[in-house]
Amino acid sequence: MGIRPRGRCAVKTFALALGGGGARGLAQIAVIEALDEMDVRPVAIAGVSVGAAIGAAYAAGMRGKAIRRHIIDIAHNRPETFARLYAARGVALRELFGAGFGNPMVLDAERFCAAFLPSAVPDRFEDLAIPLTIVATDLYARSETVFATGALKQPIAASMALPGLLQPVVIEGRVLVDGAALNPLPFDRLRGCADVIVAVDSSVGPTEVRGVPDPWESLFATLQVMGHAIVSQKLEQGAPDLVVRPKVGIFRLLDFMRASAILRAAEPLKAEVKQQLSALLA
Repeated sequence: MGIRPRGRCAVKTFALALGGGGARGLAQIAVIEALDEMDVRPVAIAGVSVGAAIGAAYAAGMRGKAIRRHIIDIAHNRPETFARLYAARGVALRELFGAGFGNPMVLDAERFCAAFLPSAVPDRFEDLAIPLTIVATDLYARSETVFATGALKQPIAASMALPGLLQPVVIEGRVLVDGAALNPLPFDRLRGCADVIVAVDSSVGPTEVRGVPDPWESLFATLQVMGHAIVSQKLEQGAPDLVVRPKVGIFRLLDFMRASAILRAAEPLKAEVKQQLSALLA
């Protein structure tokens, strides 16, 4: 639903795009909390990577504070979290010696989502309270694959399948990986859905010099640089009405255990969202 009617005046609607960014994408929860405090909801959501998971929880009817509690509970219960990660390995220990050069600690994307998605997220798009579009990348067709109907959790897993960390997901014969590889901020998938389009961009990073990173950190940081370049080009071609950028560039892509710190850093963003979106919807 959109803004609640005020008398007989026509009410503007808005749609919300939630991007990638790994752990930095958790800052998008603060934006959802701001929308809750304004007592407004988007008429449509588009999400990619971590934004697909957060978008699904929001579209399912969860409020921002409930999503925050879910994430904080995971981050603060490290033994349980690591147990879930271990269970989500893509290769079982008994298969380790037959895995060749495969990484036995790469996670199965579908098991990962099953272990960490809130229970409120339904199995099908049609059961969501707000229409949701999820973007993944077809590895061999070298193109975007968009999901908006049918089974929900498998597309979320596909959209989050970051190479080197989560195994690709096969859906109807297509091998799918992280949607942020081609579209880190899918506001273009919302054109025509609402009067106003709001996009939350968490692709900026790294922004703090830490010396020479280790190989994994170097890989993930490079992916973030590429994602930021894609977003910048998209914005030049036609920006949404409001682009919100949480100041969380000091955090690493896999800093999920620092969820509390990320959300604290994003807190000042809420006032900005309220002020600018209120003006756009007036």
